[in-house]
Amino acid sequence: MARSTTLQTLEKRVLGVAFLLVPALLIWLSIAIYDKKFTKVTMVTLHTSTAGHEMHENADVKVRGVVVGEVRTISTEGNGAVLKLALQPDKAKFVPSDVQAQLLPTTVFGARFVSLVPPPGSTASPVHDGSQINEDHSQNAVELSQVLNNTMALLNTLQPAKLSATLNAMSTALEGRGDQMGRNLVQLDRYLRKLNPDLPALSENFRRLAQFSQNWADASPDLLDALTDFTTTGRTFVEQRQNLSELFVTTGQVADELSRFFAMNGGNIIQLSAASRGTLDVMRRYAPAAPCTFRALADFVPQMDRVLGKGTGKHGVHAMVVSVQQKGRYVAGKDDVHYGPGGGPRCYSAPYYPGGGKSPKAVRVGAPTAGAVPGSGLGPANSASENDLVNEFVAPSMDEVPDRLPDWSSVLVGPIYRGTEVTVK
Repeated sequence: MARSTTLQTLEKRVLGVAFLLVPALLIWLSIAIYDKKFTKVTMVTLHTSTAGHEMHENADVKVRGVVVGEVRTISTEGNGAVLKLALQPDKAKFVPSDVQAQLLPTTVFGARFVSLVPPPGSTASPVHDGSQINEDHSQNAVELSQVLNNTMALLNTLQPAKLSATLNAMSTALEGRGDQMGRNLVQLDRYLRKLNPDLPALSENFRRLAQFSQNWADASPDLLDALTDFTTTGRTFVEQRQNLSELFVTTGQVADELSRFFAMNGGNIIQLSAASRGTLDVMRRYAPAAPCTFRALADFVPQMDRVLGKGTGKHGVHAMVVSVQQKGRYVAGKDDVHYGPGGGPRCYSAPYYPGGGKSPKAVRVGAPTAGAVPGSGLGPANSASENDLVNEFVAPSMDEVPDRLPDWSSVLVGPIYRGTEVTVK
């Protein structure tokens, strides 16, 4: 009896323990099934610089948008994070071993997932248990990661209450205006269609604007220097404003005086201009002789210095006086001064020995006389200087004044005297 009671007690205790173990086993089994402990997977290790705030265990692993596994564990190492990826065996065979990973968010506010990016045209073998995968460090991936990080920082800065109020206000403002917005968008589309043909010209204008801006940028230092110098000029004007005011007043007074002068003498000035026309014409005609005349005067200065005894120690006039035969008394009509038409502008040497009793008794043809430059003879044959000299020789024999003889005397008589020595008595 006692033995039967002991067995019953032991049986009850075993049943009680079994009753406690079965629920615990069921709970563990449920957790193991949930954790996919009994699912065959291909374990791959992903090394990344950072996992991000929104990366969690059981996150999806995708290839071209298709889920091929999940993240089992996330741990850290010295220079980054280590993610254990559990890939489905039937899909892991299509993932090459040189695949690279990107950590992308599902939405702006959503959790991240692992996106495996196979290289184009990859011929590597499929991944297997223990394969190592690295994070994608290409330029596009880095830029995308930076954009997402900056967006996340911006969203963390925004206050949800204020953002909600702003969105509600926008919703209220746009409520019932859908048709109007649609028409505006259609009209904007028409504008853009008309603008499209002119986009090349617009682009060229912007390019030239950039060049123009660059030119301005290159010239800006000089422009700033000019403005700085102008400030100095401006300060000078300010400091001299009293003198400038007096100058303007004086200029106004001078202008008034000139106005009164021209008002009173305007007619006289006009008459003077008209009366001076003949004189100016004569001066214009003889203007070519002015340089030669001034040169002759300059050459005459040292000769006159010798006549006055410069450098001899005997001051006074040094001259040779020659007596000539008296020509008799003045005869009207014969000895009258005659002003002929002349031959235009002439250049006489210094000294000049004209005829009429004032020339030396002996004149050598070829010596510097009227119309000849000293040291160069009388110039070409039949020149004005030679003609004047021939008239001086011929006039006494014809009982005429040299100026009354024609300008072509040298043509007739010149060959007789050329190359000879002529003595005038």
